[in-house]
Amino acid sequence: MKRVTKIVGTVALFLLLAAFFSGWFGAKDSKEQTSRPAGTAALYKFGKIDIPGKEGSLCAAPIYIAYEKGFYAEEGFEVNLITANTETRKIGLNNGTIPIVNGDFQFFPSIENEVKVKVVDGLHFGCIKLLVPNNSPIYSAKDLRGKRISVDEIGGTPHQVAAVWLEKNGISAKPEDRQVTFLPFSDGNLAVEALNKGEVDVAALWDPFGSVLEKTGNYRVILDIATDEPFADKFCCFLYASEKLIKEEPDKVAALLRAYHKAQNWIAAHPEETVDIIIKGKYSQIEDRELAIKLIKSYAYPTTEDRAVKPTQVRDNVRYFAEQLYSIGYLTTDPETFTNHAYAEIDITLGK
Repeated sequence: MKRVTKIVGTVALFLLLAAFFSGWFGAKDSKEQTSRPAGTAALYKFGKIDIPGKEGSLCAAPIYIAYEKGFYAEEGFEVNLITANTETRKIGLNNGTIPIVNGDFQFFPSIENEVKVKVVDGLHFGCIKLLVPNNSPIYSAKDLRGKRISVDEIGGTPHQVAAVWLEKNGISAKPEDRQVTFLPFSDGNLAVEALNKGEVDVAALWDPFGSVLEKTGNYRVILDIATDEPFADKFCCFLYASEKLIKEEPDKVAALLRAYHKAQNWIAAHPEETVDIIIKGKYSQIEDRELAIKLIKSYAYPTTEDRAVKPTQVRDNVRYFAEQLYSIGYLTTDPETFTNHAYAEIDITLGK
């Protein structure tokens, strides 16, 4: 009998200790899970998604901030930031494996060619500059007849920006007319080297590279799309969503846009902290913090208040750039028809 009592007592003590340690470790694990920004898969309504966000551009700040401040997570996403070139983005959007990307009107011809993607929002304003050396005789678009312009790629946004600007000023950007020559340099440093050697006359550059060069005092800006016509006060970059996703899971697109809006609002209120987060996370190569802050402010990320004042601005801007690209032959569809096809208005309250 004593033996039975002793065994029962031992088992009871074992179960008590097991329950104690199980509860202690369980509480510890639970605390660790909820304290992590990412959390567990069960916390994410929409699961894990890939978003291109490693290209290193400063103007893609809403992606970095939505990630770092937990805005994606708040809206139900576990986000994996990936590297993806333009073609990879188009393929991902078309088949729905990439839900949303930031991009510019470089995507418009692809939409016309039935890549299944829609413009769903505006991201920010101007981030491209055209520069010449200080001693250059070039001061305006009209001085570019017979000149050579470096771009990152033929058909890319700096190329299209320069082409629109030229055509607006009476100079043909069409290759067959031979009034200007575009030369591609995938590396901005090589483009500047070519400019310094006189191999090109003008460099069309993305920020922050263009602004860094401008600040050296050795170069002069002849076009800044943030301030100069025909680009001033218009979105440089838009948000593009997968058409497949818009049709099948519109609440998912709405939730993503809410995350971006939160990030844009936060950036507008905290430009200095935004730059510090980008530097700490090594999202963009920044050597001049003050210049980066100035640029972040100049991009004028739209806030909730801005959107209320100009509710049709995104659609209006899509139509405007469709008109510009149509006028120079980059689009063949009339601008209104193209805009109706390319732009999708999303009800961001869906699923809220």
